[in-house]
Amino acid sequence: MKHIATFLVLFVIYGLLTNFVIDELLIGALVSLVLTIFIAKYTNYSIDYKLPIRLAVFLFAYLPVFFGQLVLANLDVAKRVLSPKIPLNPGFIKVKTDLKGDFAKLTLANSITLTPGTLSVDIDGDYLYIHTIDVKENDPAKFRQQFTQLFEKILGVVFND
Repeated sequence: MKHIATFLVLFVIYGLLTNFVIDELLIGALVSLVLTIFIAKYTNYSIDYKLPIRLAVFLFAYLPVFFGQLVLANLDVAKRVLSPKIPLNPGFIKVKTDLKGDFAKLTLANSITLTPGTLSVDIDGDYLYIHTIDVKENDPAKFRQQFTQLFEKILGVVFND
């Protein structure tokens, strides 16, 4: 299963990057086959039956939420820049995450960093340290609700078992 899935992913990516000419597709199949052998031999990963469901959740639930939050954050930063008195209250916050895997935490931290006005500075165990341009509350639960809860809810479905 792992070999077939790896080959198909590599071949589809190759096909999307080239023209649909028979010679190029044959070369792409050969390159994908060689890469599949090396990847499967030297890396330890598994592909389970939940992968298509997780991928669908990521594409159709997480990405729209992320882009929605991205637009809202851009509007907030633009409003701050264009106002006569820039309302800033910068600071660091410490937010606990329920995500378990390193890749899930990395995806969360990158999502926070990509939204304007926030920057993930560090991940320490189950805690993310975030710099934001406006610290409104001193309550960690409200920080979590404001910055990570929406992302975490969907990423928990995608990455956690």
